[in-house]
Amino acid sequence: MTPDTIDQVSIDDLRRAGGGGLSFKEAQHIHQLIKQAVSKAKAEAGGGQAWAKEVWRKVVSSRVLKPNHPHALHQLVYYSVYAQWDASIHGPPLYWFPSLQDSKLTNMGRIMETHGPKLLGASYKDPIASFNLFRDFTVHHPEVYWSIMLKELAVTFRESPKCILDTTGGTWLPGSVLNIAECCLLPSSHPRKEDDSCAIVWRDEGDDDSDVNRMTLKQLREQVMLVANALQRTFRKGDAIAIDMPMTVNAVIIYLAIVLAGFVVVSIADSFAAKEIATRLRVSKAKAIFTQDFILRGGRKFPLYSRVVEASPDKAIVLPVFGSDIGIQLREQDISWKDFLAHDNQQPRPNRFTPAYLPIDSAINILFSSGTTGEPKAIPWTQLSPIRCSSEALAHINVGVGDVYCWPTNLGWVMGPILLFSCFLTGATLALYHGSPLGHGFGKFVQDAGVTVLGTVPSLVKTWKNTKCMEGLDWTKIKSFASTGEASNVDDDLWLSSKSYYKPVLECCGGTELASCYIIGSPLQPQAFGAFSTPSMTTGVVILDEHGVPYPDDKTCVGEVGLLPVYLGATDRLLNADHEDVYFKGMPTFKGMRLRRHGDILKRTVGGYLVVQGRADDTMNLGGIKTSSVEIERVCDRADESILETAAVSVAPPDGGPELLVIFVVLKEGFDQQPGKLKMVFSKAIQTNLNPLFKVNSVKIVPEFPRTASNKLLRRVLRDQIQHELSVRSRM
Repeated sequence: MTPDTIDQVSIDDLRRAGGGGLSFKEAQHIHQLIKQAVSKAKAEAGGGQAWAKEVWRKVVSSRVLKPNHPHALHQLVYYSVYAQWDASIHGPPLYWFPSLQDSKLTNMGRIMETHGPKLLGASYKDPIASFNLFRDFTVHHPEVYWSIMLKELAVTFRESPKCILDTTGGTWLPGSVLNIAECCLLPSSHPRKEDDSCAIVWRDEGDDDSDVNRMTLKQLREQVMLVANALQRTFRKGDAIAIDMPMTVNAVIIYLAIVLAGFVVVSIADSFAAKEIATRLRVSKAKAIFTQDFILRGGRKFPLYSRVVEASPDKAIVLPVFGSDIGIQLREQDISWKDFLAHDNQQPRPNRFTPAYLPIDSAINILFSSGTTGEPKAIPWTQLSPIRCSSEALAHINVGVGDVYCWPTNLGWVMGPILLFSCFLTGATLALYHGSPLGHGFGKFVQDAGVTVLGTVPSLVKTWKNTKCMEGLDWTKIKSFASTGEASNVDDDLWLSSKSYYKPVLECCGGTELASCYIIGSPLQPQAFGAFSTPSMTTGVVILDEHGVPYPDDKTCVGEVGLLPVYLGATDRLLNADHEDVYFKGMPTFKGMRLRRHGDILKRTVGGYLVVQGRADDTMNLGGIKTSSVEIERVCDRADESILETAAVSVAPPDGGPELLVIFVVLKEGFDQQPGKLKMVFSKAIQTNLNPLFKVNSVKIVPEFPRTASNKLLRRVLRDQIQHELSVRSRM
């Protein structure tokens, strides 16, 4: 029988949860510390439930719960401590607490200690007590914050901006000229980057027992210049050039070379089907694409070049997954990586390159974000975008010189470019694993590379926890985790945080079009699992009621989020859609400004924590990838002859975690089908035509769909039905 509260946990309970690996002496020590913490916390709290927070703080600070202890032991203590916690009164249960001493050593704490007294006057106390006050100041005076932040990042202008913000036109850093890739590659005094600084550390899958590979800043710069020279010989300045390959060292070099030479990167995820690749090539008007012959994952080779060829690019430059030679036959117009880099032997090998200096609002990268119309929105990143995302890494994730930053991702997703710039503009080392992040090999790389900041997506953490593939590894060098892409599961994050003596898992939620997060965690605030502790620096966030009226900032509420439009790094145009219609049309005004649409439904809890409750429209978030009901339905409607129509909805499980995709089906008259068979049919169709990462959770066959009087499909009713069923099932 599981104890109801921490008071009832016995030494035997602790030993049982320890799975036989916990000695009587260890269990006795943990039990004694818990008893002392409970007694002291209850005496100081004077009743109520507030003591639970102090008990957990004491348990964590004492480090009696070890990373190698079974997860069941961590679960027993955490859930028993907070067993009677009422979140409606006290807010979400907290698991991590900043110390005043450590807070002043963080990037943001140091900035606040330097500038806080001058900007806030006598109101400034310290980085923890004054965090909200300082953040509010950045919302109302963003030009002051960005003048500070530009000095913190490795950003060098060829022509300096006339001002930080031209308020007449809402233009950021007007008149400035630079090349943001050059900023990544040059040494700097602050942040301190030298030629012999380690820029990238990596390992190939299968080489788990080998030393990690390292590349210095100088070596990286030389490789980028080599590729930039080859690009300049082949293409015209301004051409769009796609990358569709895993995020390897070569992919990073290619990305930086494209930007350095004045071309535009077109980001395409290596998981896309040929149809999706073709759409992105067409919309971006890409002149060529860099890709690989194969993808190596989990010891298996998966064809990539053949999929790219099916999308009919004008030209492909093909890298080998192994060695230096391509092991497949190329089309006539395509070229191998080796031949692309080849230089006339009669001329000296180029080791210098003059960057293309461009206005700051010039596009450097075209990324894609699925809209609700079925075609992905083409989002141009300008040179402002890297400044925005790297500043957030510095201020909120506390990334900087001396850090090794790892985040399994791809240049086709927004986290790829964010990770790249967040390392090279803050002076951190970029850590890359050439292989699958699902197994022990990746975890050993994290250990051996000395990763200090590890980014994840919740589904990845769930796999690590359930397969126990990270057992026996030492992740205690990690000072913080970060998580994005989908809703986090509390128990999965409990497991993750425990692997480094309960370091914070900083939740991040934003968008490709923002080049950043609009809500996030902070090492200057206590953290709760699965919740965001603050809007990001300079970001104005309001939560709207059903009439479009903002709730007061101190009120607990649920509603659609609206963003203040003064937002450095956010898009001001789209390549294939009306930017005004997509992000501003129909949004209410606030303090004389038209709010920017993001589409999330937010819950503000007691204590000011934020939880994402889903989407305001029918956009889904499947495995961290946003897509639409319309896209899913178009594929499913054609998947089987028995289908009359389908309706796709996604719901969050009651205990948190990634959204589940459910397909409702109306069959044609005279047909009979089984949900299990249709699930397999739909899964195959979706993975072939949209994305192999999308998974169908269940299929529901119904006689008809609920509709409005004007015959519009009410997906909301279907979604509510599934949520009710899941809720009932979870209580059984």
